[in-house]
Amino acid sequence: MFDEKIEALNATPASAPVSDMYEKKTYTVTEIQDILGISMTTAYALIKRKEFHSVNVGRHIRVSKASFDAWLNGQTQ
Repeated sequence: MFDEKIEALNATPASAPVSDMYEKKTYTVTEIQDILGISMTTAYALIKRKEFHSVNVGRHIRVSKASFDAWLNGQTQ
């Protein structure tokens, strides 16, 4: 059983980073800040105004990638 799992892992191309194996579904506030080139205060203000969907996970805020991307595309048109 473990041998099969090890073989499957070894069959994964070494050039494919682990992060590419999973599609990102959320952004952090820092990522929103970096993407938009804004201050942390402004990023939190956008979240507080509910410009896009976000959830609290413990003490952290996660922003829905789909919601943020749709909002961003609407801003650029």
